[in-house]
Amino acid sequence: QVQLVESGGGLVQAGGSLRLSCVASGRSGTLNGYNMGWFRQAPGKEREFVASIHRGGGITVYEDSVKGRFTISRDYKATVYLQMNGLKPEDTAVYYCAAQQGAYSPQYDYRYDFWGQGTQVTVSS
Repeated sequence: QVQLVESGGGLVQAGGSLRLSCVASGRSGTLNGYNMGWFRQAPGKEREFVASIHRGGGITVYEDSVKGRFTISRDYKATVYLQMNGLKPEDTAVYYCAAQQGAYSPQYDYRYDFWGQGTQVTVSS
């Protein structure tokens, strides 16, 4: 069992940047061994995949609309990051961090086992 806590959200103007963090808390205190993902959910829309990183760190996958603007990384202990540059109003959403055990399946939310509470990102035009 791992508990995830996101931070770093906020209000930013279009073209700006934010860095989201996802920290493992609780008794496990580590994200080692988990594939990690970021998802987002905008008002009135379904949750969608944003980015994922393999437990080994060598494989990353991005949703097409964020390629070249967002970067997912991890520190091999307890934190995963999502660096977001060139933000657009359509990036406005609650962003969720998720951890996946077992085989790497980056884009399907039902394949993730643990979720954080989310952090709000709002991009003004």
